[in-house]
Amino acid sequence: MALAAGTRLGRRLSGPGLWRGHWTAPGRSRSRRETAEAEADAPVFQYVGERATRADRIFVWGFSFSGALGVPTFVLPGSGPQPRAGSRPRRRIQAVPYRLELDQKISSAACGYGFTLLSSKTKDVTKVWGMGLNKDSQLGFHRSRKDKTRGYEYVLEPSPVPLPLDRPQETQVLQVSCGRAHSLVLTDSEGVFSMGNNSYGQCGRKVVENEVYSESHKVHRMQDFDGQVVQVACGQDHSLFLTDKGEVYSCGWGADGQTGLGHYDITSAPTKLAGDLAGVNVVQVATCGDCCLAVSVDGSLFGWGNSEYLQLASVTDSTQVNVPRCLPFSGVGRVKQAASGGTGCAALNGEGHVFVWGYGILGKGPNLMETALPEMIPPTLFGLTEFNPGVQVSRIRCGLNHFAALTNRGELFVWGKNVRGCLGIGRLEDQYFPWRLQLTFIPGGGMLKKQQRLMGYILRSTVHMPGPASAWDAAIRRTHHPSSSLHSGPSQCPVLISVGRWAAVQLMAARASRWSSSGGQLLENISNEMLQDQLLQGKDLCGLPTPLCYPPLCL
Repeated sequence: MALAAGTRLGRRLSGPGLWRGHWTAPGRSRSRRETAEAEADAPVFQYVGERATRADRIFVWGFSFSGALGVPTFVLPGSGPQPRAGSRPRRRIQAVPYRLELDQKISSAACGYGFTLLSSKTKDVTKVWGMGLNKDSQLGFHRSRKDKTRGYEYVLEPSPVPLPLDRPQETQVLQVSCGRAHSLVLTDSEGVFSMGNNSYGQCGRKVVENEVYSESHKVHRMQDFDGQVVQVACGQDHSLFLTDKGEVYSCGWGADGQTGLGHYDITSAPTKLAGDLAGVNVVQVATCGDCCLAVSVDGSLFGWGNSEYLQLASVTDSTQVNVPRCLPFSGVGRVKQAASGGTGCAALNGEGHVFVWGYGILGKGPNLMETALPEMIPPTLFGLTEFNPGVQVSRIRCGLNHFAALTNRGELFVWGKNVRGCLGIGRLEDQYFPWRLQLTFIPGGGMLKKQQRLMGYILRSTVHMPGPASAWDAAIRRTHHPSSSLHSGPSQCPVLISVGRWAAVQLMAARASRWSSSGGQLLENISNEMLQDQLLQGKDLCGLPTPLCYPPLCL
């Protein structure tokens, strides 16, 4: 939403200078009068009706041949409805976000190894949809149209997932989560449902030797918790459950200690964790691979499971930890949210700062590939500048080898290994710095009421990263419908600095009339080393003030 971003930079006039007009000196916020004048002077390119509403849209990207993107024509030419104008009928990798045609109002999305679950808080009978790989019935049973006794092992488009609900028109689905080959569905009043492979007890039921999971009708319900489950999280082959009492339960594969139950065996029934979590009120759990993290109500961070990549090296030299341990990260501050991948971890504190540790592409350039202690990613890489002092990261997620961060301005940043286009950045190279993801958007127009303030995209997402087998992500975005109101604000065009494979910076140059990319220019001959030094140390770049150097904030 370049136009919204421009509003925060103030009014612009054409001329050789970068900024003129309502400019605010560093360290001083604009007064109400200056803000009102800037909004009044902003051009309006379209007016809309008073009854305009927002629209929910779903975007998918990454590896498509398993059907996980839910677009049949990506897999089989000529299947499904006619492709939209300008779209290719068959593609193995969708490298940029693609809008999924789905009428339902989706509230949660989860990605597994080649499959996807979507859910809605609707009270209609159908509440969950699945697409992609289904060889272990992780999407439930989908009856074949040709042979009613058989089921599909691949589901190429979003299809209803039946749940054995007692009150289907009253119960709401709150969350879905996906592992390597199993799925969890959390409801508000009927417990947790599990589907898929249960070889290690990850579905919370007794392991049956030689059980056939393909074309299975089995959907297991779990209700034996001391309290109501408020969050579920799937690792590769284990599951975590958080209750409203702040207690954590686990089941499944425990060879790396990821169940946190004091042993390395499998567990087929959800069991409460102890260790350093005993008596602690937990508010969030995170897992994706075989390492687990938990955040307490007072901002403390706990971890257990795999530590081969320094994830838990702050408390042990062992490569496995089978009981929850409090991580002594004094420099992080009060932790608000955590994310745990296959080799790296991330923590978000109350000030909106992101800290990373572990092994791999962590987000601070190619020179930081492993660290046992958290290191903060510079906030400027998420859009914090003197002109945007209120930018903070509000959510973090990660996959096995990549990360995602959502800011309070609704901007989504990604970085890490770009296996099969899982980052959605339009290319297949790895990304060493946070990169703002550009979602296809058809802007509306009009004037907002004075008491309203547009803060860029309103991105309402549940981003769950997949493993390398599927390598794709789903992001749910609530945007302005083409008929909704939108304050255009002063416009700007990008100046892109070409720096090679792993980083780029987008600057905001002055334009007085409308949004246009024609005024951008390419600045070359800037080495990777120079850019890394400039960004991480806060120096000037090409003679321009540091606040102008930040990742893309506009389309």
